[in-house]
Amino acid sequence: MFRPDHDLLTVLRGCGRQPYAAAAARGLSLAGEHGAVWLAAGLAGAAADPARRGAWLRATVLVAASHAASMAVKRVVRRPRPQLPPGAAPLVRTAGRHSFPSSHAASSAAAALAFGALAPAAPFRPLATAICLSRLVAGVHYPTDVAFGALLGATTARLGRDWTHRGVR
Repeated sequence: MFRPDHDLLTVLRGCGRQPYAAAAARGLSLAGEHGAVWLAAGLAGAAADPARRGAWLRATVLVAASHAASMAVKRVVRRPRPQLPPGAAPLVRTAGRHSFPSSHAASSAAAALAFGALAPAAPFRPLATAICLSRLVAGVHYPTDVAFGALLGATTARLGRDWTHRGVR
């Protein structure tokens, strides 16, 4: 076990003892489940921006692909969810028992970059950051799970950037 990873998780999970932080972590974690908030944002962007509908839909495919890639890595790595100190149960239920990488972080980073390029004024990056942090405050991921998930999502968005913007002026 990488001790700083566990120590940082313990500190951030401790923030969840505050009622408002716990409620925010729960809400953000729920919104990010299976990339739901990002898939909805991509479809909303496609509906609201008919001139760039194809770009929004391709960006949404990148978000879904980053989520799928993170799920595939989870099945290979099989890192268990964090062991929390006594009295510090996770704030949310999880869809699976493996934590590396964070799928929430992968889809959030992909969305922040892919959608952010299409709507720079929209608050995609702050929301993505908040969703990533929510997984730590909720106690369901180690910081390295979130960091690698974000790296995976960012890489997916960067690799698909030209495809996303194909035909966009």
